[in-house]
Amino acid sequence: MTLTGNMFIIIFSYLDSHLHTPMYFFLSNLSFLDLCYTTSSIPQLLVNLWGPEKTISYAGCMVQLYFVLALGTTECILLVVMSCDRYVAVCKPLHYTVLMHPRLCNLLAVASWVCGFINSAVHSLFILWVPLCGHLQVDHFFCGVPALLQLSCFDTHDNEMNIMVTTSIVVIIPLVLILTSYGVIARAVLRMQSATGFQKVFRTCGAHLMDVSLFFIPVMSMYLQPPTENSQNRGKFIALFYTIVTPSLNPLIYTL
Repeated sequence: MTLTGNMFIIIFSYLDSHLHTPMYFFLSNLSFLDLCYTTSSIPQLLVNLWGPEKTISYAGCMVQLYFVLALGTTECILLVVMSCDRYVAVCKPLHYTVLMHPRLCNLLAVASWVCGFINSAVHSLFILWVPLCGHLQVDHFFCGVPALLQLSCFDTHDNEMNIMVTTSIVVIIPLVLILTSYGVIARAVLRMQSATGFQKVFRTCGAHLMDVSLFFIPVMSMYLQPPTENSQNRGKFIALFYTIVTPSLNPLIYTL
C-alpha cells in the first residue's frame, strides 16, 4: 500500500502538466521520502516476522539508524516548507508564482534533505562512541537511539536527556513554525466573506494539517518524555504507527 500509493503520487505529479506546481513538487518529495523511510526499516521487520532468526549486523544496525534519523528529520523540515508554501498560496496569492519560483522550491527541497542527513550524522556518530556490552539484544523492531542506548555499558541518563533536548529542538521549532503559518492562514480565512474561498482554503490546507498531526503527535509522544519502562514499551507501538501507518495513509489523505 505504501509503495503503490506514494509511487502513484510521484508518477502522476510528473505526468500531469497541471500538477507542475510548488505544492505537488513538495508533495512528490514527501512521497519519495515516505518510500525511503518505509524501506529503511520495514524490510528488516518483515524478515524478523518471517522466521525465528531475528538478527542484524552491527554495521547494518548503524546504517538503519542513520537513515531512520535522517529521513525523520527531513520530514520535519519538509513539512515546514510545505506549510510556508500554503501560507504564500493563501495569504499572498497574487505574488505566489513570483515568490515560489522553481529555483527557490528546488533550493528549499535540497536544504530539507541536507539538514536532515547532517543532523543524523551528528546523532549517529554520538551513538558510535557509546560502548555497547551485554547480550546486545535490541529491544525494538528497528535500530533507534533509545533502544541502542539501553545496550550501553554505563549510565546513559545524561545522554538520554541530551538527546531529548536536541530532539525537542528538531521537533518543536518546526512545529512552532507550522502552527504560526497556519495561525496567519486562519486569520486570513476569517476575513473572507466568500464561502467558496473558505472551502478552497480548507481543501488546500486540510490534507497537510492532517499529515502534520499524524507525524508530529506520535514523534512528540515517543521522544519528548523522560525514559521509563512504560514509555519504552509504548514507544514501540508509537514507532510502529509513524513508520507504517502514517506513510501508508499519506497517499490516501492527499489524493482525496
